Amino acid sequence: MTRGPTLPAHHPPQLPRPLDAFNAACATEARALLLRCLHSPRWSHRIAAHRPYPDLDALLAAADEAAYDLSPADISEALSHESLPQLPEDTYSAAHMALDAAHAAYEARFGHVFVIYLGDTAPSETADRILEAIRSRSANDPDEERAIAADELRRLARGRLGIYLRGAGSCATSPNAPTSGR
Repeated sequence: MTRGPTLPAHHPPQLPRPLDAFNAACATEARALLLRCLHSPRWSHRIAAHRPYPDLDALLAAADEAAYDLSPADISEALSHESLPQLPEDTYSAAHMALDAAHAAYEARFGHVFVIYLGDTAPSETADRILEAIRSRSANDPDEERAIAADELRRLARGRLGIYLRGAGSCATSPNAPTSGR
């Protein structure tokens, strides 16, 4: 049996990568995206101003460096836009009550919401990880805890930015998505 001529291979049009779109976005759009990853105008301006980035690793390194340079006021502002991570839907109400009590004690002691990066935590371990961390970090002195919270913010921003630029949506798709305020 003879077949007809072979059709040329079909190649779908090349769509821009999320990093390309980020690099090409106007400064206002880039800063708006960055603010959803970490609510710090200083951080977002600095990262947006240094575009274009050749690859995701370069952008994440710049994000880390900018986060390390945040002032105490910048950190306070970023913390004011964070909230506790969402627990899996099947979490027992007792765990919710324990976390609420631990968080209230933490916030009374330190004056800001408890933040923790959970990108490497299985959903089934989320409640235990948060509760253990909040209890152990509540014993820190305020300066030590502020440094830990700042590092957790950096890790959260890096994770959110990585999710967005790998094409998974906006920075707010992270399990530790920030809120627009408390």
